[in-house]
Amino acid sequence: MRTLGLDVGTRTIGVAASDAMGWTAQGVETIKFPENQLNKALPRLEELIKEHEVSKIIVGLPKNMNNTIGPRGEACLSFAEKLKSTFDLEVEMWDERLSTMAAQRMLISADVSRKKRKQVIDKMAAVVILQGYLDSKQF
Repeated sequence: MRTLGLDVGTRTIGVAASDAMGWTAQGVETIKFPENQLNKALPRLEELIKEHEVSKIIVGLPKNMNNTIGPRGEACLSFAEKLKSTFDLEVEMWDERLSTMAAQRMLISADVSRKKRKQVIDKMAAVVILQGYLDSKQF
């Protein structure tokens, strides 16, 4: 069974999936939805959960640098609860501070154009979140 990693935003959800062994994270896609209407993303998430045979979901938790949780973090926590009740899967939160910046640096170092970076940044942030989680479980 695989793990799904999510980078939840106000209009997009970046999605990454682990390999079957739980060692590596690969970008899957970016789900787009109307602003602040996360529920519109649930049907596509359900398809991805079935397609990738997911047993666990990791949701990035955007904390402030002082470790407090702001409005975006509260929205992610609420969405995680919705995922738990909708899909009856284990859902864990993962501190995603600076994940988008890390993804941005990876894409820049790979010489990806600004236009293409914008198209894949959420998916890459999901990869950073999921890979961080998977790496923490290796030891």
